[in-house]
Amino acid sequence: MEKLYTKDSIESLDYFEHIRRYPGMYIGSKDIKGLHHCIKEIISNSIDEYLNGAGTQIEIVLQRDGGIYIKDNGRGIPHGKHKSGCSILQACFGIANTGGKFNNATGESGYNTSGGEHGTGGKAVNALSTKMIVTTERDGEKEIVEFSKGKFVSYSTEAIDKNKSGVSVLFYPDSDIFETVEVDSQELQNMIQEFSYLCRGLTFNFTDEKNNIARTYYSEKGLYDYLNYLNKDKDFICNSIYFTESENSYQIEVALGYNNSYSSIVKLYTNNIPQEKGTHLTGFKMAWTSALNDFARDKKMLKDKDNNLTGSDFEEGQILILNFKMIDPVFKGQNKEELSSSEGRTYVQKLTTKALKNIFIHQEKDIKIIIEKALNARKAREAAKKAREAVRNKGEKKSHLLNLPTKLVDAWSKDRDKCELLICEGDSAAGGLIEARNSETQAVFPIRGKILSTLKSTDDKIWSNQEIVNIIKALGLDVDAKTRRPIWNADKLRYGSVILCTDADPDGASIKNLLLTMFWELCPNVITEGRVYSAIPPLFRITTKKNEYIFLRDAAALNNYKDAHKGEKYLVNRNKG
Repeated sequence: MEKLYTKDSIESLDYFEHIRRYPGMYIGSKDIKGLHHCIKEIISNSIDEYLNGAGTQIEIVLQRDGGIYIKDNGRGIPHGKHKSGCSILQACFGIANTGGKFNNATGESGYNTSGGEHGTGGKAVNALSTKMIVTTERDGEKEIVEFSKGKFVSYSTEAIDKNKSGVSVLFYPDSDIFETVEVDSQELQNMIQEFSYLCRGLTFNFTDEKNNIARTYYSEKGLYDYLNYLNKDKDFICNSIYFTESENSYQIEVALGYNNSYSSIVKLYTNNIPQEKGTHLTGFKMAWTSALNDFARDKKMLKDKDNNLTGSDFEEGQILILNFKMIDPVFKGQNKEELSSSEGRTYVQKLTTKALKNIFIHQEKDIKIIIEKALNARKAREAAKKAREAVRNKGEKKSHLLNLPTKLVDAWSKDRDKCELLICEGDSAAGGLIEARNSETQAVFPIRGKILSTLKSTDDKIWSNQEIVNIIKALGLDVDAKTRRPIWNADKLRYGSVILCTDADPDGASIKNLLLTMFWELCPNVITEGRVYSAIPPLFRITTKKNEYIFLRDAAALNNYKDAHKGEKYLVNRNKG
């Protein structure tokens, strides 16, 4: 029966009913990520107190009964009656569009900076909880309000010590809303640790009653500590860069380091709230790239005929932490994963440019090292591009038949049995191999990190994975339409051997295992006929006092070298790739 669209189809939802019916609009999702977002909303309210000079510690407890308890020692929510007739405490968590952070720009709200301005976060958590108990302590009085699924349940008050102040929130996530109400304890600890780096001097006390865990998170050096944490197991190639700059109500804090890897890590925040991207990153990249190019030309590291280095050239091995503070930031969506305020670009670019002038004077040696790494990155990128273009041009007439992957840099020998396919991690590693290879017999094919595990995946998922399809294409094998497996034919192989060129670290070992599993599951003959090899890069490099290099395969070899050269002076570097 056809459904009619009539006047009765139009309905109005209560504010909290709307949140419960469409939680994704407010917390991003109903899975564990959305659950963790609820916790982050409440913690962020306590952090706002710290940002405005109140509060020295935050307590987070995962209770045995499933409750999540968060308490701070900030100023506390003011006592009094709201214009609706209820208490201000009840209004803050139970009435739409009510809060104390709407007038930040004038300073009348008592918050110069904060992560929340929409008056929505705490109320969303309230709506999505079977029970929420909120307490405020201030001026010798304690108020307690209880809610259930956003609805008011009870209110009480009592006299307390006048020196006590702060807010506590206890909530029980609703299992009818969330896919799971079990918090990932380790993931939450990671979040808290991240907050501790951003809030230098603020103590976070974490307790997991179910797993009997009690830990304190505190950072004395802030972003310096964070930078070293993100760089664990790697070596910095130069001294780190750190600066803070402010103008009017805008402030940036930046920590920046470079290691010997090819990947980058970017951590972005606005008023301590994390984002994946935004205008603040755009502003920093513009200032950073422009300043480095000007420096490189001034120091003759770039010649007049050379093009400027690009932003991507400076990303290899980069670890960037940027915390931008401003009044009334504008985000895309309630989950605040992208900053869209135009001030993010203009002020971050302006303040970064100002700070770098002084840094470039005092850290000239470090800046030169960063530029040298970027020049090498560009060299590898351009070499890879030229090699691809050369192969495409040579094989232009045959390309429609071979249908080879575009990132494959092929060998040109007609004796394909002598040719080797080198599979490596990423474009940067490919650039190095392309420069060092014998182009007659060695082809290079970069993959994007860890490929799909064929052992745990369906055929549909396997053959929709572009990396796997490209590897089979590169080998030159046809695929049986019925079995959905490559048809083994040694005469059709485009390469006599396949060499897995992965990094000398745990991630590299994992990628190698995934590749071997793929060959074994899809085309075991490649392995059984002895055509798959593994390159073994050295994990350590010794620099002797004569400036000579000695490469060692693993930790055992390093220990043997140390035993055999006691008393000698040398440097040890842990290689990446």
